[in-house]
Amino acid sequence: MLRKIALATLLLTGVAHAAPPSEVARSTAKYARAKYGEQVIGSLASMVTYNTVADPKVPSDRNPQHIGFKKFLKSEADRLGFDFEDSGWVVVIGYGKGAERVGVVTHGDVQPVDPSKWKQSPFKLDRTSEPGKLLARGSEDDKGPIATALYAMKAIKDKKIKLNKRIELYVYMGEESDWTALEEYIKTHKLPEVNITLDAEYPVVTAEKGWGALMMTLPPVQGAAPQGPVLSEFTGGFFGSQIPEDAVAVIDNATPELAEQIRKRGAAQKGMQYTLGFEGQRLRIKAKGLSAHSSKPEDGVNAIGMLADALAVRSWEGTQAGNMASLINELIGTGLYGEKFGTAAYSDGFMGPMTVSPTVLKQTDKGLELNVNLRRPRGKPGPELQAQFEAAFNAWKAQRAPEATLRAIIGEPWLRPDAPQIPTLLNVFSHYTGIKDAKPVSIGGGTNSRLFPNAVSFGPAMPGSVYTGHSEHEFITVKQLMLNLEMYTAVLVELAR
Repeated sequence: MLRKIALATLLLTGVAHAAPPSEVARSTAKYARAKYGEQVIGSLASMVTYNTVADPKVPSDRNPQHIGFKKFLKSEADRLGFDFEDSGWVVVIGYGKGAERVGVVTHGDVQPVDPSKWKQSPFKLDRTSEPGKLLARGSEDDKGPIATALYAMKAIKDKKIKLNKRIELYVYMGEESDWTALEEYIKTHKLPEVNITLDAEYPVVTAEKGWGALMMTLPPVQGAAPQGPVLSEFTGGFFGSQIPEDAVAVIDNATPELAEQIRKRGAAQKGMQYTLGFEGQRLRIKAKGLSAHSSKPEDGVNAIGMLADALAVRSWEGTQAGNMASLINELIGTGLYGEKFGTAAYSDGFMGPMTVSPTVLKQTDKGLELNVNLRRPRGKPGPELQAQFEAAFNAWKAQRAPEATLRAIIGEPWLRPDAPQIPTLLNVFSHYTGIKDAKPVSIGGGTNSRLFPNAVSFGPAMPGSVYTGHSEHEFITVKQLMLNLEMYTAVLVELAR
């Protein structure tokens, strides 16, 4: 505890008046930007052409797109003068020698993508649709950081800076889908003593909420359908870690009056667009919100939750879809923090509130299934939280759907407030951004920092900005990419000398 208090005191009192990074760090960072700015963009342009979305049928070490991406990384390493090791799921690009090492932790896989929502191919770096932005899947999460780290290392090599520690760039190919291969790799490989992860935001991330999920399944409703309007279909979402941009509902035996009621209720929702169309007496409602990373639901507009709310102009009975609309409205609503889910909601002073976000609603062979993404802070034991979710769900199902089921996964929050490199990272960030009171932050996402010794995240997104990874509008600005290049170069000089 005394160690944590001492570090907190240093961060609160020392950073605002800290000396700037060393002259060698600043001059090398300036050189990196001037010499390699365009080459970073060119390297990123090549990286995003590889569709490194996980394929559940083809493991990464046998996936042609993943293999092609790693071959490109090897060609970059060879050309830039670095050593290269490919262990299947993990690539390590190294520079220098030394008994101690500094690790840079990244990932080369990316999230799924809907090409129809992009102005150009998501696997081609788009520099023209929105001037100043580099749009592509992986541009921010996490191929942009890989490109900047490579050329930060190259600038250090060019300047022949005497290093006391070896620099190693780790690129894991399953961060977005499965951490098992990395966990196995770690069992047989010694990791660097100090690590920075380039997969979150600035200034420095020292805490991450625990990931969790609720899978609620409603079986088919037996018996004849009720008279009058019937909610026969309700689906939405794309993948579990994305705030859903799209949702669809179908109402049989609908009337124009009912459609108008739904339209008016939906029109009052900020950020939502609705398209309503009749096919005879069948009304199809398409809802469009805004996708975002599920760890930051406040950056998106949840189409599933909002559509359920728009449908709440009447009670829906007698179908799976009707029961699902009831479940969402009664237990989740349009809020972000689980306030309606019994006594589950809670918050932490540093890590913030738990977020509760419906992300995928789909028909399965077992019934209509809703996936709810959780991001929870410290402050409540996992078993207690699970029991609270179960109690609220069981009370609801006793009234509406006795055969409904709930499966819960409750992950643990993570904190690392005492990593020794934190003051250096904050110092560099303050120097290059002018933000003099920079302090560590907590995020909702989970990164591979959890698996590496003394690892904390350092960028690539600025505090207060919308993190676009996992969205259907992923980009990094040229300005931010260049700033990252300078800061990563300066940090590696400071940590490895």
